[in-house]
Amino acid sequence: MESNTMAKEMAVRHHLLPGSPRRRTAHNLSSSSLRKSSDASLLHKVPCAALRSLLANLNDVLLTTRLFLLFPAVLLAIAATYLHFGQVWVFVLSLIGLVPLAERLSFLTEQIAFYTGPTVGGLLNATFGNVTEVIIALLALREGKIEVVKCSLLGSILSNLLLVLGTSLFLAGIANLRAHQPYDTKQAHVNTALLMLAVLCHSLPLMLRYAVTSGDHAIVSGDAALHLSRACSILMLIAYLAYLFFQLNTHRQLFEPQQVEDDDDDDLVIAQDDEPVLGFSSAMIWLALMTLLTALLSGYVVSTIEAASESWELSVSFISIILLPIVGNAAEHAGAVIFALKNKMDITLGVSLGSATQISMFVVPVSVIVAWTMGIPMDLDFNLLETGSLFLAILVTAFTLQEGESHYLKGLILVLCYAVISVCFFVIRRRSAGGTDGVHHLDVIV
Repeated sequence: MESNTMAKEMAVRHHLLPGSPRRRTAHNLSSSSLRKSSDASLLHKVPCAALRSLLANLNDVLLTTRLFLLFPAVLLAIAATYLHFGQVWVFVLSLIGLVPLAERLSFLTEQIAFYTGPTVGGLLNATFGNVTEVIIALLALREGKIEVVKCSLLGSILSNLLLVLGTSLFLAGIANLRAHQPYDTKQAHVNTALLMLAVLCHSLPLMLRYAVTSGDHAIVSGDAALHLSRACSILMLIAYLAYLFFQLNTHRQLFEPQQVEDDDDDDLVIAQDDEPVLGFSSAMIWLALMTLLTALLSGYVVSTIEAASESWELSVSFISIILLPIVGNAAEHAGAVIFALKNKMDITLGVSLGSATQISMFVVPVSVIVAWTMGIPMDLDFNLLETGSLFLAILVTAFTLQEGESHYLKGLILVLCYAVISVCFFVIRRRSAGGTDGVHHLDVIV
């Protein structure tokens, strides 16, 4: 009893519990679930102070994650590129290497947030929360691969809404079969409302294209859908900024992970992790380095995706929509599942719905606007099949979360929905995967 009280006092002292001055987001807590303590006793035996400090820094950044065994894939991907091991090997190794890099980016932004305050820290987490998707999208745009951009972003949204959330709800339902699994519906309602706004902005350019093709409506110019997409993208960014102000300022209590019973041991573990282990300058240097490595491996993925598609006889759309999001966000997804197993459903919802909202309301419109500045005609018309899949995924998720309590059947339904969509994209092949003509062509694999 005394140890439990001390754990709660420590959690409050480190601003973990509601009512504390510094609150950690669901993304922070999800990432912390993949961290581990590292034995640094041997470092004290190093005679040189500068070398000891450097080794301690390397230990804190590289060895305090459960994914540290995947770091060699980063070096192997670079070596495979320069030694010409084959584009498929480069693609696979780059995907694997992105997993620990994404987790470390989250860790480093959290370290910087200790020194910048909650508002700037929240903005940093919002910016770097899906930095892998942003970098892949920008690099694909630079190579004119509009369909890769659209498919990868769509896949990230579908993966978060159906696969991550569904797996978390299903496993939580099995692990806590006879326990209540409540969550706060207010957070879910805010995110699903924004997702519905996103799918509206995707649907209008699509419907405009079909309305003009059918001859029912006349338009001012042939680029009306493109102009509409750019206008919608600006409005989506305004909505996202309002969402950040809502989340970080006026209604931050809606996004706080709620306490559940019998989680005192977890409070102690998280509280111990709620202290900075890096200095501000060290964290900034490491953040820049990890971002550069993420950009490098993302470039390898973009440049070798067609080779992997041909070698595996899979469409580029299937790889972009299904494989890229699963592997690229594996660390964040694992954290969401771990907290779901502990019956901390608010954290799980914050990760899955928060990521889907960020991609749909921030990354997608930013990609459209950046393409605009580059003279690339990227619009919000994701084609009928893709937009329909997005709308149905959001609809199913919204209906699933409206009760405020979860069980394994809800999770199973979401996972099966994701499986159906995956099979759908598996049996089609896009004839113009990298085209920029705005015309979509699909072949069915028979």
